[in-house]
Amino acid sequence: MNLVRAVSARAPVNGAGAVPETTPVNAAGSAGRRGLPIAQEPAGTTGPGVPVDRLAPGRYTIDGIPEAVTGHAGAADMLPVGSPGKVGVLELEFARTERRTELTGHYQKSPLQIMRPLYYDERRPGTAYVTLMTSGGGVVQGDRYRMDLTCGPGTEVNLTTQAATKIYKMEQDHATQLVTLTAGRESYVEYIPHATIPFARSRFYQRVRLVADPSATVVLGDSMLAGRLARGERNDYDAYCSDLEVSRPDGKTVFVDTVRLVPAEGGVTGPAVLGGFGVMGTLFVVTGAVPAPVLADTLHEALTPLTARTPGRLRAGASVLPHDSGAWVRILGEESPEVEAALRGAWDAVRRLLVGAPVPARRRP
Repeated sequence: MNLVRAVSARAPVNGAGAVPETTPVNAAGSAGRRGLPIAQEPAGTTGPGVPVDRLAPGRYTIDGIPEAVTGHAGAADMLPVGSPGKVGVLELEFARTERRTELTGHYQKSPLQIMRPLYYDERRPGTAYVTLMTSGGGVVQGDRYRMDLTCGPGTEVNLTTQAATKIYKMEQDHATQLVTLTAGRESYVEYIPHATIPFARSRFYQRVRLVADPSATVVLGDSMLAGRLARGERNDYDAYCSDLEVSRPDGKTVFVDTVRLVPAEGGVTGPAVLGGFGVMGTLFVVTGAVPAPVLADTLHEALTPLTARTPGRLRAGASVLPHDSGAWVRILGEESPEVEAALRGAWDAVRRLLVGAPVPARRRP
């Protein structure tokens, strides 16, 4: 099932049921400890000068993983969790200089890695474009990934992935990914990864923690396919679960988006989740730069002509986020190209509204 804990302010663009109306979350949240590109934590955390073991289980192990995923854990006849190549760590830190946003801190442990930042946006030449990469072909059983992405005050950063994330078939155990994204004062951050594709019999859990200063703007995208649709796989995975937790630097929770897709338990094709479609895409815009209703209207207006051109194949709904912290849209479609185009159209519309510049063409490092 899908529990979207956000306030719905607008009906779906094309047909009812794409985005359910629910209530905001009031429970206190917490943000992951900020990763550093050096082998010490700052004073006040584990103590001044205390070395950090980035490969210690406590660094990549996630608590509170849904039982639908952990139910597959156990002794495995393979490389155990924590073995070389099974734990990916990526820590990036960005700071604003006089000229542009620079990558000032960098630590990577394969299979997670990056190339150098690129600066190809002619309208916003100070924006650092970074592609998050993996040295393997996808996520396999027993993999544990952790990324800490820190964007300092005044930074402009775009983060994406090199390609779709493939979650391979798993006969033993499961895989997880923990992403902590920190957006500092008056920063503008975009985190738009490519789609995730869970293969048959895969079990995957992802937690994204966004810690955003009230003056920051963060555009966060996410999309997933119901499987390898071209091969006839549709909802053949064991479990696909994810949580997005958005909070302020003081720890106050802004909202939580929870996705629980467990085909064996039924309900993955209901109106609040995939609704019989093959692709689900989501775009969250967390900002105080413009009123939340204006932002939601912008998303709605951008998506209306797209859904009208493909009746029955594309469905979308736009809403404001709790506490007037921004707006979001969820898109359901038959195939990935049309959902990707709709997400890009929504992203382009809010980008023009917020910074006065369109989304540039993607470039590879």
